[in-house]
Amino acid sequence: MPIRATKRGAERTPLQGEFDVLVCGASFAGLSVCRELSGAGARVLMIDRYEVGERQTSACAAPTAWLERLGLQSSIRQTFADLVFHTPLKTFRWRLPWTFSTFDYRELCALLRAQAPDVGFETAMVEGRDGFTVHTDRGSLTAPLVVDALGWRRVLSNAPKPIQPPKATLSRGLEVHPPGTGEDLELWLDPRYVRAGYSWSFPAGDELRVGVGSFDPRDGVKEPTVRLAGDLDLPPEGYQGNWIPHQMRAPIEDGVFFAGDSAGHCLPTTAEGIRTAFYFGIACGRELRLVLEGRQTREQALRRYAEFCNDHRWAFSWLLKVQRMVGRVNPYPAMTSALQLLSHQKFVDWSFGQYLDIAPPEFV
Repeated sequence: MPIRATKRGAERTPLQGEFDVLVCGASFAGLSVCRELSGAGARVLMIDRYEVGERQTSACAAPTAWLERLGLQSSIRQTFADLVFHTPLKTFRWRLPWTFSTFDYRELCALLRAQAPDVGFETAMVEGRDGFTVHTDRGSLTAPLVVDALGWRRVLSNAPKPIQPPKATLSRGLEVHPPGTGEDLELWLDPRYVRAGYSWSFPAGDELRVGVGSFDPRDGVKEPTVRLAGDLDLPPEGYQGNWIPHQMRAPIEDGVFFAGDSAGHCLPTTAEGIRTAFYFGIACGRELRLVLEGRQTREQALRRYAEFCNDHRWAFSWLLKVQRMVGRVNPYPAMTSALQLLSHQKFVDWSFGQYLDIAPPEFV
């Protein structure tokens, strides 16, 4: 479990000031934004409730090519060429056209943070904003360029209907991290664990990341997570979980940029949000850098970033349709039949190639 390192007591001094860019959130999306702003000669501050790398909330896996392109190879714990599916009737093994890797969250964040050494960082809990002034529990900060990369709560949104579970376009996931080893990246499409969703086991060196994700936020995931761990003869140790957006949201609002989970940049069906947080965070950072360099206005950056995000809506919408279909098919033998039909290597190569191209590693 993460050790809380956030400033407390006398170290928690008042925080205020004016900056050129204020990035709220210091995980995958926020760090990617800051990476693109490094060396711009601007006053950039990143803030988060937690220290960088302190709070892991996912199984932490991504296409290997993305980790390599970002120079994060040393954080990799295990790499997989196959994906194994289990249904109540049959097990399928698919050879992927590219590899997937689990990684150490704290180390990856530290490596990404090191790529933006001139970006300041402070621990503070963001509470909201008025215009371009962001209020935190340590004081208020102002910047003409503000990014919300704080996650699904979309904290800097002033929309009248904030997204809250369970009446929201959110999935939910929970996993345990017992010690252990494994050779395969495994998924269970099995209604004994979850009615609409899937379960997983992601080996990461000397630990296993075992969990259950539900597409329906009303369905609990703790009991089936404990049961899955038991079925694998593993102790349910090291809990972590989170809500997962499964529908793209507005990437801009009132002059503020949103990236990562706050913009719904998490792919439906697979719940893969790390690669897309990198991808859209980089895109956002590039637009901001052009503003800092005087090559476009904030309004132009907002429009271009929104257009970039909207160009990907078709893929998110299509995957959401697949997610809803999985939710209907999963409780029936039809899921086994569907996987059987999809198991031809040419189709696997084509479909996973298309899937990677939604957010290709060459973008880095």
